[in-house]
Amino acid sequence: MNLASSSFSFLSHSRVPRAFVNPKLRLTNRKPYLRIPLSATFPTRAMSEYKLKGVSSLSLKVGEKREVEVEGIEGAKVLLLNAGGQTKALGPKCTHYGAPLVNGVLTESGRLVCPWHGACFNAKTGDVEDAPALDGLAAFKVVEKDGAIYVQGEVADIKSGRRKPNIKRRVISSSDADRVLVVGGGSGTIGAVEALRAGGFSGPITVITREGYLPIDRTKLSKALLTDVNKAQWRDAEFFKSGSIDFVEDEVTDVDLGKKIVATKSGTKHTYGKLILATGGTPRNLPLQGFKVLENIFVLRTLHDTKKIVDAIGEKGKKIVIVGSSFIGMEVANATAADNTVSIIGMESTPLERVLGKEVGAGLQKGLEGKGVKFYMSASVDRAEPSGSDPSKVGSVLLKDGTKLEADLVILGVGVAPATEFLKDNKVIRLEQDGSLKTDENFLVTGLKDVYAIGDIATYPYHGPGGQGNYTRIEHWNVAQNQGRAVAKHIINPSTTPQFFTPVFWSALTGQLRYCGNTANGWDDVVIQGSPAEGKFVAYYCKGETVVAVASMGRDPSMTKSAELMARGDGAMPSKGALQQGLDILDVSLVA
Repeated sequence: MNLASSSFSFLSHSRVPRAFVNPKLRLTNRKPYLRIPLSATFPTRAMSEYKLKGVSSLSLKVGEKREVEVEGIEGAKVLLLNAGGQTKALGPKCTHYGAPLVNGVLTESGRLVCPWHGACFNAKTGDVEDAPALDGLAAFKVVEKDGAIYVQGEVADIKSGRRKPNIKRRVISSSDADRVLVVGGGSGTIGAVEALRAGGFSGPITVITREGYLPIDRTKLSKALLTDVNKAQWRDAEFFKSGSIDFVEDEVTDVDLGKKIVATKSGTKHTYGKLILATGGTPRNLPLQGFKVLENIFVLRTLHDTKKIVDAIGEKGKKIVIVGSSFIGMEVANATAADNTVSIIGMESTPLERVLGKEVGAGLQKGLEGKGVKFYMSASVDRAEPSGSDPSKVGSVLLKDGTKLEADLVILGVGVAPATEFLKDNKVIRLEQDGSLKTDENFLVTGLKDVYAIGDIATYPYHGPGGQGNYTRIEHWNVAQNQGRAVAKHIINPSTTPQFFTPVFWSALTGQLRYCGNTANGWDDVVIQGSPAEGKFVAYYCKGETVVAVASMGRDPSMTKSAELMARGDGAMPSKGALQQGLDILDVSLVA
C-alpha cells in the first residue's frame, strides 16, 4: 500500500498565488447584490414531526435520560433527557465509537459523558465539549401534543444522530501575521484546527506534518494493528479543504522565533502569527547489541509501522517477542495472540505495576495468559541475536539470566520521547530534561510569545486531584486533543479562563480498561472493588484520603463518573475512607 498516494496527495509545497487572495480582485469579480426589501417575507418549510414510541408526557426528572424509538423511521432512536430542567432529544450514540449514551453520565450542568472513553457533549445543544469525539450529536426540538411526544427533524439527521462541525469559513485575511501554523498531524492538531474554525477563526491555517497522511485514530494501531489509511483517517481531504485548512507534507527543521518563521526539510519557509507545536512522541529503541542493525525489529507509532509488522507476521504462526510490558506492548500482544506465539519481556514484577499496582497488573497478566501469551517478568534484555537462516534478521532475544527466546520478529514497547529533536540546537527555546517544553495553563510555552505546545511534548501545570499545580507530561490521546481545543479557544479569545479536564485513556487488554486522573505525583494506596483476576473491578488510586486516579474494567460508567467528580475540584469525589467502606461510585449523584 502506498500511503503517499492516499487522499493526502492533494498537498504540495506550493503557495496559493496572490491573485487568489487579493481582496480587490475578489471585489472586481463579484456579481451585484440582489437588494431585497426588509418587509419581504419568504415561505418556510415546516419541519417534519415524528412520534416517540411509548412516551406520553415529558415527565423526566432532572438528570434522567431514556433511549426511545422514533415511529415512522425504521431503526431510528433518540436520547430523551432532562438537562437542568430542559427536556431535549439528541442522537443516542457517542460519535466516537458508538457507545449508547443512555448508559453514560449526565451532570447537573448538562454535560453528557460517554460511558466508554470520556467523550463529552453539551446535553442542550449536542456540541462536543471534550475529546475524543469530533462530531457533535444531532439535536431535535421536542413537542408535546395530543397526549404524545414528537421530535422535529429531517429523516437523515434522526437516523444518523450526529453532525459534523461547521468549519466552513471565508478566510478574510491572507496575511501571514494572522496565520496559525501547526507542526504535527496527530490528535492535538485535529483538536486545534477544528476548534479554531468551529469557533469562528477566519485567518489562514496551515498544518505541516511528516506523517504521510491526514490525522488518524492512532489508538487503533496497537489495539487492532490497523493498516488501512482510509479506515484510520478521521476526515478526508475535502473536509479540511472546505474549512480552508491547508496541509503540507514536510518536516520542520528549525524555528526562528524572532522572525516568526519555520524552516522545513524541503527548504521551504513558512511565516506564522501563532505557532502550535504538536509533534508527538518518538518511539524509543534499545541501545543494546543487535537492536539497531537487525531486521524485523519494530517500533509502533505510525501506519507505516503497523504495515511493516503485519507484513512480517504474514500468514500467522510466528514467534513474536515483545520487549516492554507497557500499554503498547500489552495491546499488541492482545491483538496478535490468537494466531501466533507471543512472549512479553518486562522489568517490573507484574505488567504496568508502576501505573496500576501489582494486583491489577497481575489480573491483566492472567487475562493475557489465558490467550496463550507468555510473560518473562523482572527480566532484563541482554541482546538480540541474528537468525541462523538469515543473519540480516533477528532470530532470538537473549535475557541477562541466560534465557533465550526465539523470535521471527520483535516489537519494542519501551516508551516514547518528546519529538523535539528539531529544537535541540535552537538558541532561544529551552527544552526540559526529558526533551519536552514547559507551558502555562493555556499551553503557551514558558518565556515565548505566540508559541504553544500540546500533546506528548508539553509539560504543563496539572491541577487535578493530587496535582497541586505540579508540572506534568501526559501521553494520552484524549489529553492532546483537549489541549488542542483549549489552545484554539485561547487564540480566539486570549482572555478566556483555562478549564480543567480530567485526563482519560483506555486500553484493550482482553477486556476494555478505562482510566482517568494522573499519578505522576505519586500514590500510596489503592482501593479495589471487584476482582482484577476476573476482569471486573474498579481501582481507586489514593494519596492520603484523596483519589488521584481511577481504573476500571467491566464496570462502566464508573470511570467516566469518577472523571466528572474529580473535575469538579470541590471534594465531590468520595474519599479513600468512604470507598473502603464499600461506597459504589455509581450511587453518587451528579445532580443536586
